This record gives sequence, structure tokens and C-alpha cells, in this order.
Amino acid sequence: MRFRRLAAPVVAAVLLAIGSAVPANAIANGQEVPIGRYRFSVKLTMTGIPTPDGGRRNSACSGALIAPQWVITAGHCFRDANGNRVERPVADLTTATVGRTDLNGTGGYVATVIAVRQSPTNDVALAKIDRVITDIAPIRLTTAVPRVAEVVRVTGYGSTTSANPAPVTRLRMGQMKVAAVTTTTVGMTGWRPAADTTPCPYDSGGPYFRERYKGWAELVAVVSTGPSCPHTQVETAARIDNILPWIRGAMA
Repeated sequence: MRFRRLAAPVVAAVLLAIGSAVPANAIANGQEVPIGRYRFSVKLTMTGIPTPDGGRRNSACSGALIAPQWVITAGHCFRDANGNRVERPVADLTTATVGRTDLNGTGGYVATVIAVRQSPTNDVALAKIDRVITDIAPIRLTTAVPRVAEVVRVTGYGSTTSANPAPVTRLRMGQMKVAAVTTTTVGMTGWRPAADTTPCPYDSGGPYFRERYKGWAELVAVVSTGPSCPHTQVETAARIDNILPWIRGAMA
């Protein structure tokens, strides 16, 4: 799911948290994540989201584990049939697959989202899951304002293109550079492996993070919206450094 550029409904077979899916690559012009790395990365699978005509559709988002029972993602990943952000799971079933680099594998955990909290200012939501995960280290939350020209990494389980998009089974990554900072957002441009390395549909909520060395990651923002992918324009991310008190209060 991408804000202002929602992808087409996904067939049920693609959205099974442990089952087979359409083979593809996530993060347009990105790279595969080595098995077991960035285990804080999360795949959110929504089955049976209400539509304005009374029907149901399926979708997906990405996210990151920030506490043993909490996942951070994009606020627009939880919207009712009228497009309003809501503080509850909107689908008949929303699952969080945590710490599973290859969704066809058996590592990590599959949990059910049982509650949602929406940031009042940024396109950020917190999803509470029905199990406590203690053997996967949550990603750290930054207290530092993003800096223009700073390079960050992004991970996601989304598509590689906005044309006939579908979520993928293998976590992907890319690097992007901070181009601008506002009170609620961070502008990002593609950096590596290519200038048009960018998030795609179903990467919404994926983490942008600083990486000082292997095993150390600090969350800067989450995927929010952008042009059709891949692209070399500015991608918009939702900041988290300026909503830390809300994040801590919501989890408490």
C-alpha cells in the first residue's frame, strides 16, 4: 500500500503469511537482504479490508518491530472504507510476520494485530500484536533530526514497480539520501544500488534507518508516499524523531 497511490487488490494466495507468493523483487532496483539480517523488519498482511461498495479487498504494508509487542508502520495502512485513518485493525484479519527474511521459510514469527494507535500529526501508526517477541532485537528509535545529504537504508516486502504491483516473498533493501526535512516528513532520493532505487506499493511503513555497523540500526522515518516507482524524484517519508513522546505514551 502506498499513500495517494494505492495498488490494485492482491489475490488471496499472495497474501498468505506463510504460503507461496508471486516471485518478484521488492524495493525497486534494490537488493535482496541476506537471510537473518534486519530481523526487525515486518510484513503486514491485510485480508478482507472493507470497500466503499460493501465488498472486501486484500492488501499489505511493511513495518518494523520497535518493542516486543509493537510494530511501527504508516498511518494510512489502517483506513476504513471511506479512507479515514482509524485506531483499529480494519481488515477481517491483519497478520504481522516478524523476522522472516524469506516468507516461504519458517524463521521468525507470525502474529495477529489486535490494536492500532495513530499519530495525530505524522503518517505513522503503531500496531500491537498478540504475542510478545523477546528474541528479536527491536530497532532503536532516533532522537536526532535527519540531516540533508545523510544516507539511510530502507527495507520492505513491496513490489518492484507500480505497474501491476504485487508484494514479494523476499525482503529487499536499498539506500536513499535525505533531500529535505519538514516538521513532519523527510524527502528522500534514490542512492544505491541506483539513482532510481525507491520504495513501491506495499512498502508503506517500511523503515528508513541509519546503519553505523552490522547489527546496529536506528529508525529515522517510515515509508509514506511517492511517485510511481521506480523513479528519481523525491520520496516522502514520515519522521519519527519528533513524535517520540507520543510513541512511548501510546505503547505505555
